[in-house]
Amino acid sequence: MGNHSAQFYFSLSGLSNDIHFQIFLFSLLLIYLLTLVGNGMIMLAVRTSPHLQSPMYFFLSHLSFLDMGYSSVTVPSMLETITGKQKTISAGEGFTQAFFMLLSATIEVFILSSMAYDRYSAICQPLHSMELMNISFCRKLVATAWIIGFFHELTNTLPLLRLQFCGSNVIRHFSCELPSIISLSCNDTFTNQMLFFLCVGAVGLISLFLTVLSYIYIISAVLKINSTEGRHKAFSPCSSHLTVVILFYGTGYFRYLRPSSATSVVLDKILSIQYSILTPLLNPIICSLQNKEMKAAFRKMLRLKS
Repeated sequence: MGNHSAQFYFSLSGLSNDIHFQIFLFSLLLIYLLTLVGNGMIMLAVRTSPHLQSPMYFFLSHLSFLDMGYSSVTVPSMLETITGKQKTISAGEGFTQAFFMLLSATIEVFILSSMAYDRYSAICQPLHSMELMNISFCRKLVATAWIIGFFHELTNTLPLLRLQFCGSNVIRHFSCELPSIISLSCNDTFTNQMLFFLCVGAVGLISLFLTVLSYIYIISAVLKINSTEGRHKAFSPCSSHLTVVILFYGTGYFRYLRPSSATSVVLDKILSIQYSILTPLLNPIICSLQNKEMKAAFRKMLRLKS
């Protein structure tokens, strides 16, 4: 085709060409709306309720914002691909989508690490927890996550501008994820692939190490509690966060860092649905279901609206 990347258009294959399957997938619009409502309610509850002003809820509100953003980057374009006749996206729009997807994911892993450190300070350093996790320090943690995310994504997306696309333009996916874009280039993409692998691996391993380290200290402290009831009470606030961590890291690592020999188009789509569509919906449910303060704030908001 001989087109430069700025003039190139990607064709998204979506999930299936079967018309009945496509109609069924329009139910994803409902999932998307529920994701916006659920995470929006958490953000509103944290902002308006005086009982939800602790670091845990501060980080939770930022996690909800990221989930809304991540879902908004992927689901609308996915629905357009399913229902529209035109299933193309310009290279510039594809690069932008890849940038914001990686940005949201990178910031989210460090927010999850910050939440783990907050749980560590509450359980292992209870007398100094408020001093350690003051609002100024929490804001610095969030700002650091955004700065790391921004430069991490620039490092991976700016080299895309030098790539040329002269062969197939079909992305066998419902969104423009970076590995899918790189694989279509007619240039030598070894440097891009290694850069992506090293950056994602470093960010993932560092954030996961910080999270695991916090939980090693947490579990060690909980096991020293004599009563079963005391151990359950101490660890209970961590269970929902730990579930979110396992969901996010499990699908993300298996999607991006598994060997290329294990690559499967169908499996990639399933994993992408998990962490880009289902996880943003499940996060507010998991984080709020066992939280009495959050449920009380929700009930108060609903009473005020009624």
